[in-house]
Amino acid sequence: MADWFAQTDVGSDLIRITEPHANEWLSANIWWLHGRDRDIVIDAGLGVVALRTAIPALFARDPLVVLTHSHLDHVGGAPEFTDRAAHPAEAEVLAAGVPASLYGPELFAKLGVDTGDEPVPELMLDALPDPDYDPAAYRVEPMTVTRPLTDGDRIDLGGRVLTALHLPGHTPGSVALLEERTGTLYSGDVVYEGGLVDNLPNSDVPAYRRSLTFLADLDVSVVHPGHGDSFDRKRLRQLARAYLLKTA
Repeated sequence: MADWFAQTDVGSDLIRITEPHANEWLSANIWWLHGRDRDIVIDAGLGVVALRTAIPALFARDPLVVLTHSHLDHVGGAPEFTDRAAHPAEAEVLAAGVPASLYGPELFAKLGVDTGDEPVPELMLDALPDPDYDPAAYRVEPMTVTRPLTDGDRIDLGGRVLTALHLPGHTPGSVALLEERTGTLYSGDVVYEGGLVDNLPNSDVPAYRRSLTFLADLDVSVVHPGHGDSFDRKRLRQLARAYLLKTA
């Protein structure tokens, strides 16, 4: 399917890549940022369709891919990259092979998520990339982290520098990236519009509260999240404080 990925130029040498045919649970953002010397790709989608085949320009400058955490909707395409960064707390999961399925009941069972009375789609896609595609064959290949990323580490792209922020809670090794010069935060799944997920087997609500307390006071201009649309500092504070009130 030629239009499996959608690309949006959001300005300032940044492109947002999405997978419109993935269910909302798995429809994550890929952020492609162009630096003077090198590009960075923040998260890598599901891996249903090869990024290298669909968007070859993405790989023209041997980009670093940063994985904000180790869930399938953010790391599926990561084995296509030669240089992969993630927090050490996520490295073991990535090396073992991320729990993955495109079938809703099987996926949530693998993740250890109880969805209660909320209906779960049988197939987490509303279209197949081609008629011969077999969703049952889907998996996320095991991968090694070539660049461990810890709190305060800096990534220099030439003319742009991103600082890693370790913000556990959703997962133990969740990270965000902050470009301090522009006040731009790439938040992964630490914060986004919608209910924040803190009920996974390796989630940690007290740690999540500390992470969002930190973000509530962070001086940013725009947040580019792992899911959904971008938002400003005012909305970041509202989302963080709403979670803190809910979990108090």
